[in-house]
Amino acid sequence: MKTAALLLVETGRPLELAELSIPALKPGQVLVQIAFSGACGTQVMEARGLKGEDRWVPHCLGHEGTGTVLETGSAVTKVKRGDQVVLSWIRGSGIEAGGAVYDWDGRKVNAGGVTTFQRHAVVSENRLTVLPPGLPMELAVLLGCAAPTGMGSVVNVLRVLPGESVVVFGTGGIGLNACMAAALAGAVPVIGVDPNPQRRALAEAYGATHTIDPAAGDPVAAIRAVLPQGADAAVEATGQPAVMAQALAAVRAQGGRAVVIGNARQGATLTLDPGLFNQGKSLLGTWGGDAVPDRDYARFARLLAAARFDVRGLLSAPYRLDQANQALDDLAEGRVGRPLIDMSLV
Repeated sequence: MKTAALLLVETGRPLELAELSIPALKPGQVLVQIAFSGACGTQVMEARGLKGEDRWVPHCLGHEGTGTVLETGSAVTKVKRGDQVVLSWIRGSGIEAGGAVYDWDGRKVNAGGVTTFQRHAVVSENRLTVLPPGLPMELAVLLGCAAPTGMGSVVNVLRVLPGESVVVFGTGGIGLNACMAAALAGAVPVIGVDPNPQRRALAEAYGATHTIDPAAGDPVAAIRAVLPQGADAAVEATGQPAVMAQALAAVRAQGGRAVVIGNARQGATLTLDPGLFNQGKSLLGTWGGDAVPDRDYARFARLLAAARFDVRGLLSAPYRLDQANQALDDLAEGRVGRPLIDMSLV
């Protein structure tokens, strides 16, 4: 069996459309027909070489999507043929079966435990979760990365309580999910910080009570104008070290906490005033919002399906698979919140 896929052949160059031969399944692997794929800043960084040397090219890309199980390898018990599933880079229960190696006209193509920029993918069992009820596959793409990372940062890491104040630095796809989670948790105010006016408008549509343009002046001073003592909690979703420092500076003394979600470029460093820690502030890290797929994805699906927010507006108009390069460019330039690649489009 063969399938179409967009491959990273060389960093700094556009992805290439290829026809791959699908290998036989190993124990713990699952063949999935991809319905929809999302795209994340991580893929932008990989494609542009911002994560450093890539020893695995050529390789498949994409780490969030939805699809239908076509076949299961031996020992798989979590999913079965015909199941609709969420594909996610965040590991859940099940076998860690490793990545597949595809054939491209005699050339080996590497893949990790999950890839989604292709019509069919061999996926490790532990990167799959049965699609929770009540959420169509088109919207459930958000469960693969943006929702668990953004919502999880608020719910699992910062543990925001009703009435607490939250600042979200960077209101792209993950930041917008953080805004929604903060609003749903009862946070007041919720402040979105982003230099892109389109993203600030989206932040207001998805839970932010205030927005700040950091290009117009010191964002920490602007936050202090709203919250003189500082915010209770802050989410950093830009990957910029200077913004990480701003997030810590923006939270209050004696209990303020900030979490870093964004991925910085290879070789970047972060400089902080150590006196901020003596004030009782906390700077936290997270791996995918500390989400546990088997515990959290159904809960996040209910929040997305609750109809308080028009979740479809978080996603772009659909791209075809062969338009994935444009999707990554649009994401990098802030023209869309979260790209959606529809495999049914030809």
